[in-house]
Amino acid sequence: MAPSRLENEDHSRDAAFNKAMHGKSAAEKAGFLAMLSKDTSAQKAAVDEYFKHWDNKGADVETDNDREERRAEYATLTRHYYNLATDLYENGWAQSFHFCRFNKGEPFLQALARHEHYLAHMMTLRDGMSVLDVGCGVGGPAREIAKFAGVNITGLNNNDYQIERATRYAQMDGLGDRLKFVKGDFMQMSFPDKNFDAVYAIEATVHAPDLVGVYSEIFRVLKPGGVFGVYEWLMTDKYDNSNPRHKEIRLGIEQGDGISNMVKISEGIAAIKAAGFELEFHEDLAERPDPSPWYYPLDGDFRHMGSIWDFLTILRMTKFGRSVIHRLVGGLEMVGIAPTGTQKTADSLAVAADCLVAGGKEGLFTPMYLMIARKPKV
Repeated sequence: MAPSRLENEDHSRDAAFNKAMHGKSAAEKAGFLAMLSKDTSAQKAAVDEYFKHWDNKGADVETDNDREERRAEYATLTRHYYNLATDLYENGWAQSFHFCRFNKGEPFLQALARHEHYLAHMMTLRDGMSVLDVGCGVGGPAREIAKFAGVNITGLNNNDYQIERATRYAQMDGLGDRLKFVKGDFMQMSFPDKNFDAVYAIEATVHAPDLVGVYSEIFRVLKPGGVFGVYEWLMTDKYDNSNPRHKEIRLGIEQGDGISNMVKISEGIAAIKAAGFELEFHEDLAERPDPSPWYYPLDGDFRHMGSIWDFLTILRMTKFGRSVIHRLVGGLEMVGIAPTGTQKTADSLAVAADCLVAGGKEGLFTPMYLMIARKPKV
């Protein structure tokens, strides 16, 4: 695969759009209330810009050129995806935008935190280390890992709205002196060479147009001997792009999750080595014999629920819960309370949820391919 053409960054343009679309909604405590506080015209612009890559481009008609166009506009695609989806994620999932493994009887939020702790453990993060979080979202994992491992974290994000919310949450959590969040493109970071003791990415680098490019940038900003840990979204090597069912699942995940170009496990491993890393450990954690599958909340399977307090979270993920959200948001759009495009975004996330479950059940997809790699000391 040829190296991707990188988009030109324009932080002032992005900041202006963020102000126009989100206004003061970053200060809202609840994702649902923040969702209702958007500027309608700016939201429509984000919807149009994002869905131009997907409308009328289903698995039966998708071409290699369609994928290349998405790769060429990876930064805009990702930025607008999170302009549209962040509040829905916070309202329906949590402030840690990732999947996790589940032990028997383990509450949902506890399982999310354990997944973050496990990555910090595998990376041997220690007090005082300078750590980069690539694609930090609204900072849920950064807050948890900073408390767990005693590290100082810089979160990198190309979405101004998420940076505002992450900064606010860190201050509310008393971590403002140990966490900072900066605007930037992970394919062309502004950090100097050999700047961080460690770097991690949790289900974020999948948004890159190619993994060699983003892994190479991570390699550059790591100090010699530094460690990189990643939970990567990958299609398994069972995936066959000529199989219509496989392609439908892959495309549904990409459309509903803002991904320009998802690749297979073998390609992910090759990419991290091509970037110069020494791969110390790698495993598909989705294949661990856990009592509950990683996708059970999306599947709406209450049999795996670890706590009664998880009931509403799981209920929102069921087909019934998603249909209620569809009708509710559609009604709010109709009377002008929710901005136009909110229902379309929610529906796209619902399609992605079905495809994620199908990909997990059929062994075609993993959201937690763990790779621990080290930059050589010389």
